[in-house]
Amino acid sequence: MKIGVLSTTTGVPIETIRYYERAGILPETNRTEGNYRIYSDCHVERLSFIRHCRNLDMTLDEIRVLLQFKDAPAENCAEVNALLDEHIDHVATRIHGLRQLEKQLKGLRALCQQTQDTAHCAILTELTTAARLHPRGQQGSAGHVQGAHTGGTRNHAKVDR
Repeated sequence: MKIGVLSTTTGVPIETIRYYERAGILPETNRTEGNYRIYSDCHVERLSFIRHCRNLDMTLDEIRVLLQFKDAPAENCAEVNALLDEHIDHVATRIHGLRQLEKQLKGLRALCQQTQDTAHCAILTELTTAARLHPRGQQGSAGHVQGAHTGGTRNHAKVDR
């Protein structure tokens, strides 16, 4: 199959497939005389595995390690267990950070219980004051949590990781 079919089959964008090839986690494939890449079912399986790991918020380095073990089925999986334990700890840390962020946002929201003109908006006043006190965005207890945004339902700017 060509790259477009692989993309449609796995739900992975073509540019991401090419990136994974350059990163060495998806093996390069044979090409036709017309220089088209030709992929097989093993590419579908590997790319689906990579996509699932990315959906679990694993880094490419983590996925690379998992693929090394997947490619060596006789190896002991102790390192796989350790990698997953470390990733679970990372997720727990992010959850804690998100809870702190939620607490800060709820505190901000509590400042304004009724709508009024924005010149007197307590939320905007507090955000402005905090920005002056911490011009580099340094918040004492919690900062921005990476990976917290997946895109909004309103007209907010989309933040990518």
